[in-house]
Amino acid sequence: MSHHFDAVNIMSPKPRSDFQHALSLCRPALLWVAAFSLFINLLMLTPALYMLQVYDRVITSGSKETLLMLTLVAGFLLAVMVGLELVRSRLLVRVGNHLDTLVSGRLYRVMFARGLASPGEGSGQPLDDLRTVRQFISGNGLFAFFDAPWVPIYLAILFVFNVWFGVFATGAGLLLLGLAIINEKVSKRLLAEAGHEHIQAQAQADSNLRNAEVLHAMGMLSSIMRRWEARHVAALVKQSQASDRSSGLSNLSKGLRILAQSLILGLGALLVLDASITPGMMIAASIIMGRTLAPIDQMIGSWKSFVGCRDAYYRLDALFLDMPTETRRLSLPAPKGEIAVETLTLVPPGAAKPALRELDFRIARGEHVGIIGPSAAGKTTLARALLGIWPPESGAVRLDGADLRHWNRDELGPHVGYLPQDIELFDGTIGENIARFGEVDDAQVVAAAKRAGVHEMILRLPEGYETRIGAVSGAVSRGQRQRIGLARALYGRPVLVVLDEPNANLDDAGERALAEALRQLKAEGTTLFVISHRRSVLAEVDKLLVLGDGKLRLLGPREEVLARLAPPRRKQAASGKASQYRVPYEGLPAGVGAPWR
Repeated sequence: MSHHFDAVNIMSPKPRSDFQHALSLCRPALLWVAAFSLFINLLMLTPALYMLQVYDRVITSGSKETLLMLTLVAGFLLAVMVGLELVRSRLLVRVGNHLDTLVSGRLYRVMFARGLASPGEGSGQPLDDLRTVRQFISGNGLFAFFDAPWVPIYLAILFVFNVWFGVFATGAGLLLLGLAIINEKVSKRLLAEAGHEHIQAQAQADSNLRNAEVLHAMGMLSSIMRRWEARHVAALVKQSQASDRSSGLSNLSKGLRILAQSLILGLGALLVLDASITPGMMIAASIIMGRTLAPIDQMIGSWKSFVGCRDAYYRLDALFLDMPTETRRLSLPAPKGEIAVETLTLVPPGAAKPALRELDFRIARGEHVGIIGPSAAGKTTLARALLGIWPPESGAVRLDGADLRHWNRDELGPHVGYLPQDIELFDGTIGENIARFGEVDDAQVVAAAKRAGVHEMILRLPEGYETRIGAVSGAVSRGQRQRIGLARALYGRPVLVVLDEPNANLDDAGERALAEALRQLKAEGTTLFVISHRRSVLAEVDKLLVLGDGKLRLLGPREEVLARLAPPRRKQAASGKASQYRVPYEGLPAGVGAPWR
């Protein structure tokens, strides 16, 4: 049976994350650090051997020449040790930076992928975790782990001096090691809980800052701040409890180490009086035992940072395993804009039931389709599916016959334009935002702005296209941001454009500019999907797609669909007035007919 399990383990090894792979690439440098540690620990014996020779040779012989030579040799060796420690410290700093360089780009992509897979859960915490790991590698805490293997060697030297020295140092080392284990047991849970509370408090603070206007306008700051303070204080309390326990054990460990170094002198004096050792051995034994216990004491002192590094490592490793590396696919020809949705069922991330069910339709290149339906019908979900933002549970969305999942996103992106409901512009100039932060082609930036009808508006800004804006910048209004977002969607003449409520924040001038942009897209043969309930936007579409409860209710030429959604005239006459709302076509669920403005 054991052979069977061995075969299973060989056939299905535990997958290694990208983070583990990056650490393995740092292994050669860490081996160099270990080699430097070997020579440093050998040279650490210099003070002990120097004292041994001074007491047992110089004092007994009275030779000043011997003292001078020993002092010069000891000084040289200690200078070499200092140089090696400097090189070791700098090498660890570079190892930490190298690890960051290897991981940070991939980590950013993983954070981005998790933000797509779990909307609302994205945060910068993984970057903090990477910084924690890097700082631990670059700091002094790691030295204890490189010096620890030398503890048995120091103990062996003490046994060579005298067996009682070895026994005494072993007992002291085991006592300090026991304190280190106790420190781990009593602080592990509290530190983990404190770290969790801190992460939650930070995420809550980030969310509050993103919604600062709402909190300020409605006087919610005090209430929401109390919720944040509850988590923050909980993290502080647990952190303080863990620190109190850890610092108490750390101080106890330091006191016991100093006591042991003092007591070994007493033991050595007793052995000198019994003529079992020389006075020089007594002094050397005290110095060597200090070196024996130092790594253990240093481990206890740096235990908090070690635990933080360990927890950060586990979180990063789990994140990389959950979000495996995307494989690079064969480059496909530039798309032309034909869309086919095949029995598409999609469950939004974090949801329990599908938002889209068994959708099946085909849109020819250059057709303009208006998507309508009541709230929660799945309109925005369909927009995300058409762009490949959310992967389907079953079925497929195809662009020119190729599943969207088979495209390399950086190659597909330039051919796609997207204007979401919530407009997000990024830190940079207006020109950089329109150019999608790629290489700025001035002519194409201006062309996209003109197509979106925003060129003249941009020219009126103090810095024109060089005006700097950001995610929450007040340099431009919400309507202006939406129009700039439209220009970004149209940059580079994409073949597929998806607009989600593109006129939600537009004034009359913006509405006219949007209508002109849609007519120009039609003339250029761009495939368009637009979600809206306003007649002005849907006046020029070729087809209307009606969603209800996540299902395709109607799809056909615009006038035909409008006719099916129109209320019977006799019902209007009976009611005595025209209804503000379109009555659903018979057989459709209530609410499919949306208000028309």
